[in-house]
Amino acid sequence: IAIACGPKLLFADEPTTALDVTVQAQILDLLQEQQRERYMAMILVTHDLGVVAGRADDIAVMYAGRVVETAPTRTLFRAMSHPYTEALMRSIPKLSAPSHTRLTAIGGRPPDIINPPKGCKFSTRCPYVQAKCREEEPPLQDSAEPGHAFRCWIPVGTPESRPPLEPTQHARPPPAGPEGGR
Repeated sequence: IAIACGPKLLFADEPTTALDVTVQAQILDLLQEQQRERYMAMILVTHDLGVVAGRADDIAVMYAGRVVETAPTRTLFRAMSHPYTEALMRSIPKLSAPSHTRLTAIGGRPPDIINPPKGCKFSTRCPYVQAKCREEEPPLQDSAEPGHAFRCWIPVGTPESRPPLEPTQHARPPPAGPEGGR
């Protein structure tokens, strides 16, 4: 119905949600075919980066109504910078994973967008969060890669993103014995 009037732009909002992988591929192939035949631009909205991996020229990742990262598709998959993008990538099912493997979920809850928290909107769910993240929202900044921009104080893969994930020097191992799980 959306393409019956010959639009120049098709806005496809979650066109493959709740479809099995085979039907999902058929729908995406059909949309791509129609896009080519009609010389039509398409914006594909999805939470599944696996869906857009081979079908989009550019990707804009949004969180809580804000663009948090944008890049050409190959750049984004090779060098993501925002922790939400990283979390979305980790949630993509892996063909190499054994059957019935649990999918990786993003911990925590999305922020209240009516009364958003101060600072970065992803800070309550971010594994790299620092005090500055909770106080000040980062600007959208360009990376070294052409066309790649992100909104994060502690970009993924930088030296600053490593310490929050490393155990502290004061961490103690669990006690030995049956109670400690050893």
